[in-house]
Amino acid sequence: MTPSPEIADRIAALLGWRPEAWRPVERGYTPARRYMVSGGGRSAFAKIATTPLTARMINREIETYGRIAGPFMPRLVGADPDADMPILVIEDLTDAVWPPPWSADSIEVALAAIAALHATVPDPGIPPMVPEKLGGWAAVAADPAPLLSLGLVSADWLAAALPALLDAERAPPGRTGLCHFDLRSDNICIRDGRALLLDWAETCIADPDLDLGFMLPSLEAEGGPAPEATLPGRPDIAAKVSGFFAARAGLPEIPEAPFVRRVQREQLATALPWAQRALGV
Repeated sequence: MTPSPEIADRIAALLGWRPEAWRPVERGYTPARRYMVSGGGRSAFAKIATTPLTARMINREIETYGRIAGPFMPRLVGADPDADMPILVIEDLTDAVWPPPWSADSIEVALAAIAALHATVPDPGIPPMVPEKLGGWAAVAADPAPLLSLGLVSADWLAAALPALLDAERAPPGRTGLCHFDLRSDNICIRDGRALLLDWAETCIADPDLDLGFMLPSLEAEGGPAPEATLPGRPDIAAKVSGFFAARAGLPEIPEAPFVRRVQREQLATALPWAQRALGV
């Protein structure tokens, strides 16, 4: 399905050429519209907002592209911010390698890109993470029913483990820096020996170890190492990451992002054992 003439014109203006082919791309966990566009031997990837949620996310991503740069960023082709229907166009990355499967080399390259991001001096306009965004074990303590509905833990285990989980979760960040805060394999590709990170809508100033910690459960679920092999001795990170997913994975589905709960359940399935091992609960 091709976009409306208005959207096609806006994308052509960003490209500087008019696409001849529009191939829908079925990626991501929100209903934003995505196309690989091509014509005259040229190609690019375009993302268009379709809902208020995706408009906020794409506008945030456009803002981030204007504030940070580094070898971990895809090349920005053009952007058209708009309150209702922003458009972002980046380089065509179909020739890149998209894990999984992961290899030792691809994990090393991805971790190097994340380390380079965390070492980047942040633009003063990048916002700090709102601590309340994490929710976590405090939210589970207030209402344990959604987590217990998943059948991953018993009420007795939760009652016994919560004090240690809550205590670890309250630990202050060890440092702060530039963070992506949506690191997963679907937002990472590898080309020419370096990893590129995508989907920058959640960029913020936070604890870089927490940013990395959120990627590690999905990496293990996709055949990579256990989280503590990459981030040893951090029970606080294990508690914060597992708490984030524990507070959300059992909640009702999100109509605007229907696959998010499934991903959160997958993340929790490896994040929770990480916390159990790290805290001995």
